[in-house]
Amino acid sequence: MQVHCAHTQITDVDLLVPHPRNPNKHTEEQIKLLAKIMKHQGWRHPITVSTRSGFIVAGHGRLMAARLNGWSHAPVDMQQFESEADEYAHMVADNKIAELSDVDLSMVNTDVMDLGPDFDLDLLGIPDFVIEPAEIDMPILASGDREPFQQMTFTLHDEQSEQVNRALKIAKNMGPFDSPNENSNGNALARICETFLTNHGDS
Repeated sequence: MQVHCAHTQITDVDLLVPHPRNPNKHTEEQIKLLAKIMKHQGWRHPITVSTRSGFIVAGHGRLMAARLNGWSHAPVDMQQFESEADEYAHMVADNKIAELSDVDLSMVNTDVMDLGPDFDLDLLGIPDFVIEPAEIDMPILASGDREPFQQMTFTLHDEQSEQVNRALKIAKNMGPFDSPNENSNGNALARICETFLTNHGDS
């Protein structure tokens, strides 16, 4: 267990008391995903406990995920609340405010493609997220013609996808590409094909 966040103390998880009026419900799928993220990232947010009541005000899901990971202790931030109303309001708002934001999945899709073939999509915290092939805006030459680029899309079985990702990673680690193409996956695929054709010809 790694702790990267600021905290007041490290507390035994068995001593942490969920708020009896917590209206936020966590599904088994959510807690499993959160546990996986926390196992990889460590603690990025502490569990917030009210000094007024001694109850957890924020971090009920993190506590459940920590227990699922088999962790015996958790970082805790002890905070003061002026009233029961403030304590309750913060507990509800801590979850609901985040839900009001919209994630630009097309932007995530583009960014994730630059994170490498070994990046675990589960770490995004977006259930069932699948990378969609990006539409390429072909560069325009001074003559007004488009640069000679082509977008190619393939459908792969899971096992084939793993093989392709491993091959792409190896090709990228072989050194820089001598190519006008700025897409690293495209360059890596061309390198793999060039190696295959060199060894096997056009037969």
